[in-house]
Order: sequence, then C-alpha cells, then structure tokens
Amino acid sequence: MSIYLGLVYECKVKVEQLIVSGREIKMEDGWKSRLNKQFEQPYMKELRKTLVARGKAGTTIYPPPERWFTAFNLTPFDQVKVVILGQDPYHGPNQAHGLCFSVLPGVPIPPSLRNVYKELKEDLGIEPVKHGYLESWARQGVFLLNSVLTVEHGDAASHQGLGWETFTDAVIDSLNTGTEKTVFMLWGGYAKRKGQIIDTERHLVLQSAHPSPLSVRGFTGCKHFSKANAYLQQQGETPIDWQLPESVTAPDQVTPA
Repeated sequence: MSIYLGLVYECKVKVEQLIVSGREIKMEDGWKSRLNKQFEQPYMKELRKTLVARGKAGTTIYPPPERWFTAFNLTPFDQVKVVILGQDPYHGPNQAHGLCFSVLPGVPIPPSLRNVYKELKEDLGIEPVKHGYLESWARQGVFLLNSVLTVEHGDAASHQGLGWETFTDAVIDSLNTGTEKTVFMLWGGYAKRKGQIIDTERHLVLQSAHPSPLSVRGFTGCKHFSKANAYLQQQGETPIDWQLPESVTAPDQVTPA
C-alpha cells in the first residue's frame, strides 16, 4: 500500500509545478506497516497544508520530496542496528538528501561532519574521506534520522514545530518498542531530549555534546563508534564498517529495499 502526501518541489519554478497533490511516496514495507497511520493523523494533514501554502508563496524547500524518506528506504526497519539522530536538514542548495549529517557527493563537507570524521580517526584510526556522503553507513544498518525532515532555503530550523517532530517521535517509539539491543547515538541537547523515551535497559544509549564547532569539545573523545561496535559484537551482530568508500556516486532516487 502506498503513502500519499501533497508535496513541494525543491526548485524555484512556477507555482503550479511546485505543488503536486497526491504524489505517491514509497517507503520500505517494515517502516510503512508501522508508520502508515501517521499519515492519516490531523497533524500530518496540517503539515501538508503548510508546505503547500509555503510552496505557493515561492519558498524553496530542501530536500526535494523524493528524498524525504531516504533514510527509511536505505535502512529497512528490521535491519536497524544503530540510530544517529540529527535535528533538521542542511539549508543550502544540493546539501540535504534525507540522511542526517550527510551531503551529496561533490558538496563541501559541513563543519559538524568534519568533526565526526576527526572523532572517527581518533577512535578507530579511520582516515577522513574527501566527501560527506554517508550512504555506506545507512546500507549497513545505521539509521540516519533527522527530527525534522524539511527546511527552507537559508533558514535553519524553519520547519521546526510544523509537525515533523510528532512523526519522528513515532519513528523513535517504533524503534524503541519494536527492536532489541539497538544503539542510539544522541549528540547534543536536542537529541538527548528527543531520546528520553528510549528504554536504556533494552538498548544502548550513547550521549555526548553535538559535533558542531560550537560544542565539539564535549564531543571529542566520546568514542561512540568503537563503543557501538563492541556492543553489537556482544549481541552477536556484525559491527559497522565505519570506513566510507573513497569514491561515491549518488542515485537519482532511492527506492525501498
């Protein structure tokens, strides 16, 4: 069964081209079965109306709609091993593509992700790559979730409070109750508050400051990557290969696994 939303395209074109009513959204079956009811809730209908209105006003919204659910399609529900929780998408052109902290190939690596790479080197000896595309992690079971799935051009946090948080609360609740021995990485106060519902006896919850340059001192040395892998191995799971490939290409669109 398909999920539908009225969607807003990223590019600046005519208003009638911006609004696509009833466009089909594809989501991996495991996620879909758990989240389908959310799309019928009043908050989601209000979110759709707001996005349509802002699109009519000429607003540019990132990422493009076909990438809103990239994380769900690259990391099926029953394959989630690690959850990294971000806040909202990057708000520059060609950056956001549906995975938190990640940018498309060819886009400069954002400062927070550079600090993540530095911690990877400190923790596991992994040399930083020259791109910021994290698809390899997602395909191994690292669910890269932003709390808010859209943002407006040049306006950070512009879609906070519109309804996405309610949706991603349901996502976290589904992971908390529907999986076992999952690793949650909560970086910064926002992620920590968002993750308060997680059962710490059922899952491993790792917390630190955000890797932003403003708070990186509290992130450096957290060793979350080695701690996550040690925990996964204790559970008999294959650890994550945090080494990203040197060469990457981005698909035009991610289809459900």
